[in-house]
Amino acid sequence: MRRSTDRILTTHVGALPGPAETWSGNAVADDVLEAAVEEVVARQRRAGVDIVNEGELTKGGNWVSFINSRLSGFESQPGEGTFKLLRSSRDWVEFDDFYMKALAGGTLFEQTASAPVQTSRVVDWRCTAPIRYTGQASLQREVRILRGALGRTPGGDAFLTSTAPASIEVGRTNECYASEKEFLYGLADALKEEYEGIAASGLLLQVDDAWLPALWDRIGVGMGKANYRKYCLQRVEVLNHALQNVPEEQVRYHLCWGSWHGPHAHDIPMADMLDVMLAVKAQAYLFEAANARHEHEYTLWETRRLPEGKILAPGVVTHSTPLVEHPELVSQRIQRFANLVGRENVIASTDCGLGLRCHAQIAWAKLRALSEGAALASRALGYKA
Repeated sequence: MRRSTDRILTTHVGALPGPAETWSGNAVADDVLEAAVEEVVARQRRAGVDIVNEGELTKGGNWVSFINSRLSGFESQPGEGTFKLLRSSRDWVEFDDFYMKALAGGTLFEQTASAPVQTSRVVDWRCTAPIRYTGQASLQREVRILRGALGRTPGGDAFLTSTAPASIEVGRTNECYASEKEFLYGLADALKEEYEGIAASGLLLQVDDAWLPALWDRIGVGMGKANYRKYCLQRVEVLNHALQNVPEEQVRYHLCWGSWHGPHAHDIPMADMLDVMLAVKAQAYLFEAANARHEHEYTLWETRRLPEGKILAPGVVTHSTPLVEHPELVSQRIQRFANLVGRENVIASTDCGLGLRCHAQIAWAKLRALSEGAALASRALGYKA
């Protein structure tokens, strides 16, 4: 994985705006998807992004539900999916009027006219047979399409995203395995093939685990902090099992508190998740650090040492507001981290995916602000850029 040795590098978390048909959840013809991915890669390059991806267009723009078609052993039935968990949160209870109006108005998840409103998983999933990975063809297609686009728009590193077992576990019931532990390791063993396939292609693997912190406000409060952290660390052990054959320098881990547009007044503090995050067998860690709820947490690194060889990729622009960050502010945010953990150990990123959370024009403007801010920070930090 490239490091910021000559200047502050830039990347983002995953989802980016694309043609409506790529977000529909329906099958998309190869030529349509190839053209869309080529354009989204080229736009990232033009915006100044160093470490790019296919905008998650090959996944229909959904960081977790894409996996449903790549795992056998599950049956679906009409249900509430993850909405039941959303409504059980203290945030939802305290701000119920806001949440109901935002959900009815379509603004809870999306703020874009370029994508249809998606309502997460609207079915319940039951594990009724041993879990097997069946996504080989889909993964090969993803790699081929991204590789083709990269060849036509040469540049630096590129990544593909997949999902952590802990986040796939959410909204699923186990009716096959003898224990929760066996169920989780069944998921991990199936996901190993996807993780290793991405790494074998020469691309970076990003593992998304947005539900792990977000579950605190839903199931964690009843456990208490100590037991919830134990719950999280057990799931990190499961993830590390799935990553055991993937070189650490090819792994990025993304942790966030859920990207819906809500108050987030009851998010678990980063102080309680920091050692959980660092326990993941990854080289780079991507997390929220640019929104009003979590920006202050950069001060944790005043007393916490970054382990040798690791990289922080904090969010320095956010999906949570349509305001486009000023490059000077982006630069200041980058410098805070660089001055605490070393400039070569920081890559500038976004809080979360921008594709379904911002209007397309806003998303691309934010990426331009990201790269402009990184250039300012590079000069301020003494790089000869």
